[in-house]
Amino acid sequence: MDNTRKVGVAVDFSTCSRAALQWAVDNVVRKGDHLILVNVHPEGHYKETEMQLWALTGSPLIPLTELCDAHVMKKYGTSPDAETLDILNLAASQKEVIVLMKIFWGDAREKLCEAVENIPLDCLIIGNRGLGKLKRAILGSVSNYVVNHSTCPVTVVKNAAA
Repeated sequence: MDNTRKVGVAVDFSTCSRAALQWAVDNVVRKGDHLILVNVHPEGHYKETEMQLWALTGSPLIPLTELCDAHVMKKYGTSPDAETLDILNLAASQKEVIVLMKIFWGDAREKLCEAVENIPLDCLIIGNRGLGKLKRAILGSVSNYVVNHSTCPVTVVKNAAA
């Protein structure tokens, strides 16, 4: 992965993350790129030994073939939806990109910024849930934090439905 572009997309398999993924595929990703999905789960007490080992560094890079396998994804505690998998399979076949996913456990804001550094990513695309001012003030905006703390360019894709 030395000379290839690594395009990151933050995904939580919600409508807004699918919109960000589709936007990235349509507007940023090009032949030969690595499309790296970054998925962050909240911290918790996980019984799986692998998850305990990966708590600090995140999972290994997971290839698209494993993303499509429900048994493998269960091991990671995640479940990609069919629509997201369709977008990824289409991108892999039509744009000839390599699709990988890395899972982190912890605070989404911090882990997305860590992913930028540790993978490392050339750019990151993130969806915006469209929280109102009050909710954003109370909960904090993940996208706003990442834009202000990331060391690579970050594009925030606003969900059309929001």
